[in-house]
Amino acid sequence: MHQQLRRTWLWGALAVVVALGLSTGAQAQSYPAKPIRLVVPFTPGGVTDTSGRLIAEQLSKRLGQQVIVDNKPGASGNIGTQMVSAAEPDGYTLLLGFDGTMVINPHVFPKVGFDTVKDFAPIGKIGDAVLILVSHPGFAAKSLKDVIALSKTQPGGLSYGTSGTGGTPHIAGELLKLRTGANLTHIPYKGGGQAMTDVLGGNIPLVYTAIAGAIPHVKSGKLHPVAVSSAKRASSLPDVQTFIENGVADFESNSWVALLAPAKTPRAIVDRLNAELNAVLNDPEARERLNGMGITATPGTPEKLGEEIKRDLARYGQVVKAANIKAE
Repeated sequence: MHQQLRRTWLWGALAVVVALGLSTGAQAQSYPAKPIRLVVPFTPGGVTDTSGRLIAEQLSKRLGQQVIVDNKPGASGNIGTQMVSAAEPDGYTLLLGFDGTMVINPHVFPKVGFDTVKDFAPIGKIGDAVLILVSHPGFAAKSLKDVIALSKTQPGGLSYGTSGTGGTPHIAGELLKLRTGANLTHIPYKGGGQAMTDVLGGNIPLVYTAIAGAIPHVKSGKLHPVAVSSAKRASSLPDVQTFIENGVADFESNSWVALLAPAKTPRAIVDRLNAELNAVLNDPEARERLNGMGITATPGTPEKLGEEIKRDLARYGQVVKAANIKAE
């Protein structure tokens, strides 16, 4: 009797597993059957938003369903990001993830409303946005070595502006201080545009920013490039040396943007989205359009993105703690 009951239970359990597998397979095979919402946790117009709109446009063509950008700004990206973390894991709500929100905010804010590792399924990285340290042309120190040396002679330190507290440029500046002993004082602005205006006007000597916003001013001679934070020289400014070339070993601090889904999204759907995203990123026209935004396309696997997220969470957490950075 007990053996018969056990056999009946096992067959019943097997039937459930098979049914679930067939259901998941059918769901993935028919995916997508309706429009997809891509949540961008920032206001329209910035580099993150424009890159997301490009990806949405290209994915719409490849998937045969419209990918609709839905801007949900607030709390430095935390509101829109938390919204996606709580969404149904069916592939119809996706997140445009930004490194500032995903790997810096959890250390800077007392509560963000999501767990970067547990609440999301990485789909793929879209690309890296190179950061650059620039100075006013009238500033005495031209090379990175001179900037560091001069900073150590200033009791109050040399001021450097960024788009705000806890952003990737701010973290990069603090990392530079930790690695070199430079005496730098962070000046947070409410956006990179305001910081750029002040360095152009000579009100502050230095600004750490995304390369896209600095390129026109560097090429016109209105700003002097000190160094870029990428591992290799930026293709858009090939004459500008990296921090590594200037003797700061293993100094790479780029801003990145990626595509993620809620945790427990079926792997078949994640793989489909990853394949289509990589096809977009390997398209010469799309790569060129991203490059014009200062973003270098980086096709890859969900696993690679997941590893980078975990790595950045750890290393940026150390910087935030050492510099005692807290959300304003």
